[in-house]
Amino acid sequence: MRLLIVQYGGDYREAFQRIERNGFETYHAQKYVIDSMAEIGKQIGEATLLCCQTKTFYNEVLQDGLRAVGAGLDPYKHKQDILKLIEEQKPTHLVIHTPIPAIINWAIKNKIRTICLFADSFLNNTLRRKVKNYLLASLLNNQQIEWVANHGTNACLSLKEIGVNPDKIIPYDWIHQITPDCFSLKKIRKNVETWNLVYVGAVTEVKGVGDLLEAVAKLKTRNLLVNLQVAGSGEIDYFTKRAKQLNIEESVKFIGLIPNHTVMNLMREADIVIVPSRHEYPEACPFTIYEAFCVHTPIVASNHPMFKGNLQNGINAMIFPAGDSTALAASVEKLISSPQLYQSLSQASYDAWNQLQIPVKWAELINRWLNDSPENQYWLSEHRLSSGIYNYLTSRE
Repeated sequence: MRLLIVQYGGDYREAFQRIERNGFETYHAQKYVIDSMAEIGKQIGEATLLCCQTKTFYNEVLQDGLRAVGAGLDPYKHKQDILKLIEEQKPTHLVIHTPIPAIINWAIKNKIRTICLFADSFLNNTLRRKVKNYLLASLLNNQQIEWVANHGTNACLSLKEIGVNPDKIIPYDWIHQITPDCFSLKKIRKNVETWNLVYVGAVTEVKGVGDLLEAVAKLKTRNLLVNLQVAGSGEIDYFTKRAKQLNIEESVKFIGLIPNHTVMNLMREADIVIVPSRHEYPEACPFTIYEAFCVHTPIVASNHPMFKGNLQNGINAMIFPAGDSTALAASVEKLISSPQLYQSLSQASYDAWNQLQIPVKWAELINRWLNDSPENQYWLSEHRLSSGIYNYLTSRE
């Protein structure tokens, strides 16, 4: 048995070396993935992690039973090169982490046992997307694709809405070693001259970074001073210039990628965590929300469809229309001007975090699929979207 996991980004050789060196993860659950794959590799002979977008090409054994391959390619621009690299690994079992039709189609044509584990949403808001999603759903419904998992229930519902058979959809999650029990509740700070905001994620327009900068500028005109820390990689030079144009460069600090444990500390120290994603960004359920709930720091977020039910305006978060910087600024202003509201959102974070928890974890799903016993087949069936066990989640407004 040869297991191959294909994903768009993430450099697992670099992650493995960094964790070996100092134990730090850049992204949530990197160590969990590496440890889980190493354990699977010991049982089956070899497991391979193939990441398409890495800085350079490499093909190395990280430890006994665990191989990492970095393609150094954009899978959308170099489809044939990626498919050749996948074929060279000679997989008997394939896990596809990114919804690229060419890879799914290759698995179908070559009759490779395959499951898909996404962390994406699929919106049918334009004709082009409807056509694209229809073709993707047709591939995913092929009998060669045994299961289609997605991160979170809302993301799974978006798969159902584009036509994927709900009987083969499974909501999954990663493990969360840090919980809200690790932190105390928060109250609004008194006699504050400058409020601390934090954003964590890709530094791009569709993630709402531009909207956030405009909101900071609008708060400044109302004599509400904030310090915004932006953690993540992306178009940093562009947004640094944008901050200067808005005359808020002294209020914004771009700190780049930071270790995952540092992210939690950053959120804990902040007064508000901002999640401004625009609808066109294919969110599933971002870790920023989990982590903000963990540290009990109130959230101001957009009304992205994938947040529906998980974030409820005035109950466990403040919600504004995506792309509306004026409304974003107003949500921040309302929150910092109401100690009672601030405290109630912090208090609600434990229940909100708990409601996000899903019984199926990434590694267990893969293990049960690989160990194709009647018991494991039954377990997978009992945890699919159509099983009824997620009704309490999907019924929340």
